[in-house]
Amino acid sequence: MTLKRTFLALAAAASFAGAIGASAAYAAEAMTPPRQSWSFSGPFGRYDQAQLQRGFKVYKEVCAACHSLNLLRFRNLAEPGGLGFSVAQAAAIAAEYKIKDGPNDQGEMFERDGRIADAFPWNFPNEAAARAALGGVLPPDMSVIAKARTYERGFPWFVLDMFTQYQEQGPDYLTALMLGYREKPADMVMPSPTMQYNMYFPGNAMSMPPPLTNDRVTYDDGTPQTIEQYAKDTSAFLMWVAEPHLMERKRIGFQVMIFLIVFAGLLYFTKKKVWHAVELEPGAAEKKS
Repeated sequence: MTLKRTFLALAAAASFAGAIGASAAYAAEAMTPPRQSWSFSGPFGRYDQAQLQRGFKVYKEVCAACHSLNLLRFRNLAEPGGLGFSVAQAAAIAAEYKIKDGPNDQGEMFERDGRIADAFPWNFPNEAAARAALGGVLPPDMSVIAKARTYERGFPWFVLDMFTQYQEQGPDYLTALMLGYREKPADMVMPSPTMQYNMYFPGNAMSMPPPLTNDRVTYDDGTPQTIEQYAKDTSAFLMWVAEPHLMERKRIGFQVMIFLIVFAGLLYFTKKKVWHAVELEPGAAEKKS
């Protein structure tokens, strides 16, 4: 009996190791996202308000069906350095939503129109409801996903990134992810038949089906309504959600660098003048004066 149990345990361990090895092999094959061109890249980068507004529209009409934005409030839409909405426009957007509030005087919960101070409501009342509706999968909150979902570029790129100030791994990854759906390799076994093959997702097996199709969201400014454009606009919007004060941070950083350079120059010339005076022979300073 003991020998049989040992044999079964070894067989199970071998099968488990083989499954892990196969998963690791496919995970290793996940491609590195290509670099994109962003208006907010570099030390002087700025958000493109039109792009942020388009990305917000894609989120509202597509992504919000599953994903939440727990850290974003309607008033943030009217803050400087962001989408460029006025307070009245942000309030009008908030009024489009129904917010569960209460209790009232009768101790009951009720629904009301959204206010500018409210957080963006989720499409589900709780996580259990989201899992039940989406086949047991909990979609991640997208508030900081553009900063949380990143990838390692390896040597020597991370050294060069310190000089180029490349910090757009998150938007690059999100854009690639939305565009990375392909037919799975013939020799790959999906953990679930409902999963999708994505060439940029670790492990290559995603529960989320392709979210975008051409002409799914109407752009009022004439921008091409393609999957590629939707993906970039949505990624830019999520970058703003994750780092709404990016432009202010860059401005302050630039001012600090200028101050440090000037301060270092003053220290250098002051030190040079002091040491020059010390090195003079006794009485030389009086003669020169």
